Amino acid sequence: MTITIDRPEAPAGPPKLDRDALRLAQAETLATPRMDYSLLAKMMFKPVDLMYGKKGSFTKFAMLEIIARVPYQAWERMGYWAVHRYAGRSALAKRVFERIVEARADQDNEQWHLLIMQDLIQRHGMKQNWLLHKVAPWFISFFYYHVSWVLFLVRPEASYRLNAEFEDHAEHEYMTFVAENPDLEFMPDPGTYADEYGRYRSVADLMRQIGHDERMHKLDSLENVKDPHWAPTR
Repeated sequence: MTITIDRPEAPAGPPKLDRDALRLAQAETLATPRMDYSLLAKMMFKPVDLMYGKKGSFTKFAMLEIIARVPYQAWERMGYWAVHRYAGRSALAKRVFERIVEARADQDNEQWHLLIMQDLIQRHGMKQNWLLHKVAPWFISFFYYHVSWVLFLVRPEASYRLNAEFEDHAEHEYMTFVAENPDLEFMPDPGTYADEYGRYRSVADLMRQIGHDERMHKLDSLENVKDPHWAPTR
């Protein structure tokens, strides 16, 4: 006898926008105040600004994208723990597994951002040193991972809120970077990952798309703040 199991479909990911929609998205971001960041969020943003400068750059964004994957990895880990715990409650276990699928999709999106940044760094011959671009991201990611994990264990909505703040920060950083560097409008998108991420008219539009992705991650996290999908302490 064959048993058919319905698996949750992986989310399609943030929508890909055309040139006009990307420009509108940038204008909306720049016209919207940043969130009121918590002390924990500021504890991550401040060291990054001190080490990589307050202004955006491909190298700074690569570092941010290494960190950006962390909460989704923490949630995925907690999800597998909860699936085991709720094995006798199929409806809840299914809901948890749906969250695992969503977390993996978000990780994949952030991973494409990182690959794109690293490609741009290589193409522009930018140097990365071992301390700032290998060791420092590991330490910050280690801190962020465990904060996300503990918060999600104790109070899931707080973990979602922290991620929303990080994504809001990233959204504004990308859109501001494009506004401050008009030469990006005349820099063709190399299209290294066009098959997986889409092709754009310029690096400016490519960066706008990444900024819009971060906005969508932020909005998803804010929705989960209002109504967490599951609470492992209950």
